[in-house]
Amino acid sequence: MAAIARRSGFSSVLLGIAGLLLHGLALAGGQVEEQLMDSVRTALSAAVQSAPPLSLEFPDTASRLDYLRWLGAMSERLKKRKPEWQARKDFLQTVWYESKRAGLDPALVLGLIEVESNFRKFAVSQVGARGYMQVMPFWTRQIGDGDASRLFHLQTNLRFGCVILRHYLDLERGDLYMSLGRYNGSRGKAPYPNAVLAAKRMWDYAGPQRSTVALKR
Repeated sequence: MAAIARRSGFSSVLLGIAGLLLHGLALAGGQVEEQLMDSVRTALSAAVQSAPPLSLEFPDTASRLDYLRWLGAMSERLKKRKPEWQARKDFLQTVWYESKRAGLDPALVLGLIEVESNFRKFAVSQVGARGYMQVMPFWTRQIGDGDASRLFHLQTNLRFGCVILRHYLDLERGDLYMSLGRYNGSRGKAPYPNAVLAAKRMWDYAGPQRSTVALKR
């Protein structure tokens, strides 16, 4: 009975994800613009502006093999949404790099992207949030160069999204539930965190994930 209840609960959450997507991202990308301390703004600006690597570099062969296994597993799961191999590879490599750079689980970032934009690069929410991670344009003014159009660029969008989520995790002292609520603008309410965490399970990877990435300019 317990197993049936767990499956039923999980199914309800999956239906919740479908509802979020069906209603045109109505709940997506609602971060509240807050006054940032100068030190925080400076740190976040530096985090989004540093140049990305031209390629991934790994400390050893085992780490590189771990990454390639992850890439293969995620590529199969993403194939229906992104049929073209090179686009899929570029997307997943960027998710991996930006997630690891921000100290986030790639499965969490993929789950958030699924709920926020359903993997649509040019998604725009009712409140103007943009791209894969539905970043609000005010962030480009606060910690970027002010050009909100760049939020449709893959690396820029994921860089901002991961840095913002990391910022919220720091504010909430590691409380993922509250941090996800902040990301969505619904802090303390269950539907959005539950939807992201349920989506995350679909992207969890059972491999060792020892891989670390170094910058290669």
